[in-house]
Amino acid sequence: MSSEINMSATENQPTLPETTQPTPINPTNVMPRVVIVGAGFGGLQAARALRKAEVQVTVIDRSNHHLFQPLLYQVATAGLSPADISAPIRSILRQQKNARVILAEVTGVDVEEQRVMLHNHKSVPYDYLILATGARHSYFGHDDWELYAPGMKSITDATAVRRKLLLAFEAAEIETDAEKRKAFLTFVLVGAGPTGVEMAGAIAELAHKALVSDFRSIDPTSARIILVEAGPRILPAFPESLAKKAQKALNHLGVEVRTASAVTAIDREGVVIADKPLAAKTVIWTAGVAASPAGQWLGVETDRAGRVKEVAADLTIPAHPNIFVIGDTVSVTEKGKPLPGVAPVAMQEGRYVASVIAHRVANKGTANVAPFHYFNKGNMATIGRSFGIIEIGKLRLSGFIAWVMWLTVHILYLIGFRNRFLVMFQWAWAYLTYQRGARLITFESHPQLPE
Repeated sequence: MSSEINMSATENQPTLPETTQPTPINPTNVMPRVVIVGAGFGGLQAARALRKAEVQVTVIDRSNHHLFQPLLYQVATAGLSPADISAPIRSILRQQKNARVILAEVTGVDVEEQRVMLHNHKSVPYDYLILATGARHSYFGHDDWELYAPGMKSITDATAVRRKLLLAFEAAEIETDAEKRKAFLTFVLVGAGPTGVEMAGAIAELAHKALVSDFRSIDPTSARIILVEAGPRILPAFPESLAKKAQKALNHLGVEVRTASAVTAIDREGVVIADKPLAAKTVIWTAGVAASPAGQWLGVETDRAGRVKEVAADLTIPAHPNIFVIGDTVSVTEKGKPLPGVAPVAMQEGRYVASVIAHRVANKGTANVAPFHYFNKGNMATIGRSFGIIEIGKLRLSGFIAWVMWLTVHILYLIGFRNRFLVMFQWAWAYLTYQRGARLITFESHPQLPE
């Protein structure tokens, strides 16, 4: 599964005028105030784990919904609808009497006054603060590429990618120039981690199966899907044996895999891969990510990806034992290796910091707790409709059984019975018919049809 959630802040945030004093949003009770910024996997787990603690929990997010990010690529490839993988935060926490939700953009943290600053000149006081602000796309210093190679971190991103994919086929249908038509039917994914691999397989099935009978002037099966990786192999977090099987499965689906091939340029006409230009109207970014500005808010040292670099064993920052940083916002090292930016890490960190806060509240701040330790339950990825790979300890699985296990785990991790039922039904229907029911081309404003 891939990592984390909706970010609760962006880089270009409005700043408070110097003469403006933030208006506090203050609960009326006297219980310790726990503020959680970000309602993704880590933040939501922390909030729910505090349901029995004698604290007042405030969850702040700029979106009103929790998003199951590992399945965003299925929204982007028309396999699922956005509502299938998301749920309103207020609905999730409606039975938790000690929790409330604020829809707002966080612009900073005043560590001296212990306040979280909001975009609307208001602030929220805290006694304990949990920053679970997630990550955004990183183009490694080429931010101008984002215009031509969108990534996927939100529902808006996924529906935009879906629109881009489907419009490419529509444009090819009416294009009479053979070279231009070929460019419309060429899809490039930059980055061969789990998201890139799963996305490439899904696009291949969309083109070679779901759309095969829908067009009259083009043959969708002629579409080229190219997965590009600058490193020596795909899926570097997996054992090499599983990565080779995954690449073989991708090749079987018709995906071209290019490893040790760096992308050096991206524009509206296509990409430059290993110094060779390739005409492609659809390029999707599935490579690097960067942390939110949370480290800057706190004034602490961060790594190259913007993650908080040094935290104590209980995930607090130096000199501030009441501020916790989790998920993609922090870099935690165990046995000399940084923990991966995946959902299970964030969830375990969220439950852990909630237990630390609950112990401190119950013991008036005197409780000692064990350091955080990540229990690795394994890695998994899927390639197409019936092939998956799984690593659990020394166990290595690939093929249909691994795919079924991938389906089961993802359904169990979804929030709510409705979402589990709908996703299970959609997958069963797609498996039996090869059809994708969410093939909608939507526009936020006036339609901008492809040229």
